[in-house]
Amino acid sequence: MSRRKIGFWYRLAAVIAKPPLVVLFKRDWRGMEHIPVEGGFITAVNHNSYLDPLSYAHYQYNTGRMPRFLAKVALFNDGFVGKVMRGTGQIPVYRETTDAMDAFRAAVAAIERGECVAFYPEGTLTRDPDMWPMSAKTGAARVALTTRCPVIPVAQWGANLAMPPYAKEKKFRFFPRKTLQVLAGPPVDLSLFYDKEPTPEVLKEATETIMAAITGLLEELRGEPAPAEPWDPRKARLEQRRKAAGEGAK
Repeated sequence: MSRRKIGFWYRLAAVIAKPPLVVLFKRDWRGMEHIPVEGGFITAVNHNSYLDPLSYAHYQYNTGRMPRFLAKVALFNDGFVGKVMRGTGQIPVYRETTDAMDAFRAAVAAIERGECVAFYPEGTLTRDPDMWPMSAKTGAARVALTTRCPVIPVAQWGANLAMPPYAKEKKFRFFPRKTLQVLAGPPVDLSLFYDKEPTPEVLKEATETIMAAITGLLEELRGEPAPAEPWDPRKARLEQRRKAAGEGAK
């Protein structure tokens, strides 16, 4: 998508969001050469702060390829924010309803129109105690295998230092100025899965391949190795329940 096709609502969002981002943060942006110049594609991005969608959107806006985010449907009904979400062509996600497949179909249609669809594969802010990417949902892999489009892994770090996820006290930590780091990598090779039936096992393996690429980029940004196994919130909940049951039996 060229800058001629950005449209009114995306330009308005940029006018509102970019000045405070430029003033409050430094930027370390790398890997823009991996963002396709044309054609539909997916970006798969880690999520560690309520602020990082703005950081990533700013990065990609400057490439001239506008991302279509998948976002919870409640945001589309939220006054001015809802107008911006609808006007910029974001994709509503209806969780656990009969409309849940609409997001999948909309994502496929957007890619077939030559657009970029941005996925946060984890589905929510990471619960990993050290803010590494956690185990992910299979939506991005499902769309990727259906369309066979490029999947560009994107890692980001820094927004979480200004707005930590799940902080008990919602305080911004803007000073000293934080650096918003964003790094895009080469397309993830998913060709091994193209001719396979998209079973839950295949989708899980494809998802793990995507997440490994994101995690590798984040290791580069942070300059340290990630845990050998990604944080799994389901296993963590089961472990908490097991401990609670054991303590209750004492």
